[in-house]
Amino acid sequence: MTLVLSRGLRDRLARIEERYDEVGRLMSDPAVVTDRQRLRELGQEHAQLAPVIELIGQLRRAEGARDQAHELAGADDPELRDLAREELAQSEARVKVLSADLRKRLVPRDPLDEKSVIMEIRAGEGGEEAALFALDLYRMYTRYAERRRWRAEIMSQSQSDKGGFKEVIFRIAGDGAYSRLKFESGVHRVQRVPATEAQGRIHTSTASVAVLPEAAEVDLRIDESDLRVDVYRASGHGGQGVNTTDSAVRITHTPTGLVVTCQDERSQLKNRAKAMAVLRARLLALELERREAEQGAARRAQIGRAERAEKMRTYNFPQDRLTDKRLGYNLSSLPRIMDGELDELVDALAERDVAERLAELEQDA
Repeated sequence: MTLVLSRGLRDRLARIEERYDEVGRLMSDPAVVTDRQRLRELGQEHAQLAPVIELIGQLRRAEGARDQAHELAGADDPELRDLAREELAQSEARVKVLSADLRKRLVPRDPLDEKSVIMEIRAGEGGEEAALFALDLYRMYTRYAERRRWRAEIMSQSQSDKGGFKEVIFRIAGDGAYSRLKFESGVHRVQRVPATEAQGRIHTSTASVAVLPEAAEVDLRIDESDLRVDVYRASGHGGQGVNTTDSAVRITHTPTGLVVTCQDERSQLKNRAKAMAVLRARLLALELERREAEQGAARRAQIGRAERAEKMRTYNFPQDRLTDKRLGYNLSSLPRIMDGELDELVDALAERDVAERLAELEQDA
């Protein structure tokens, strides 16, 4: 293999080839053929490995062409030598492209990537301006969802006096939503002249964002005996009659102490269903963090204290600049970004994530 792939990655590719051949043999085993479930699982694995095996074959052929052209590049015949050098340049370029593609395919896919998400945005430091910034972030993500033809639905909200969000919890439903939005978790900071500022001074405020993969009932089991469900009379938004019946629901998960409330719907059943969806997502996130901690790769909690110094991203409106500390460069056109045009940012963060995980693979190998 080319030096673009480290020895460790080449060893990993060799193991993939061995596994592909092993799966092919198993699928012909009479004992497996009669086991439909086992045969289906092996068939899925075989189909997943096939594109990687095809790429390995393409890379080997490209390397063969490169090596042959390299030998001919030293020929005495000037015409043959020029042709060989041209072929050498083309084959080397193809080897690099195929190697890069293989490197990406070696990174394990996050099994949660295709899930819908539940997002939580909370105003941090900055008072009313922080709540208005939380509202702006909510609009940014829901407009991004619209661009990708996903569905957005508010699960729970607490508004500030001037119409911002002290807290908003909402669901974005769509294939691959988690794969695109999972990099948004953290503390967001804004620097701008607030609408509430009479003297034109720039203020700094924060809001925290959590992105949780939506958990289906099959993803984890919640024992009903672990839940304490309280119902009470709703207040605030929700429509005529919402505060005249005991429609609001508060669910407490006693083993963890997690508490979820929902009062936006008139129906107690609908509020309970929404609250359970949020609870499942939070419990799944806790379980994932526990597993990672056991593997020695514990990550920071998604929501920090939302202090000004603890930031993942800064939106500087006077300078029209977005700074994400995970990237090595800034983005401009903040109005466009706040209107939901996030693909450039999301793509850059996804590429960085792949590069980091690939580096970990190479180190482990």
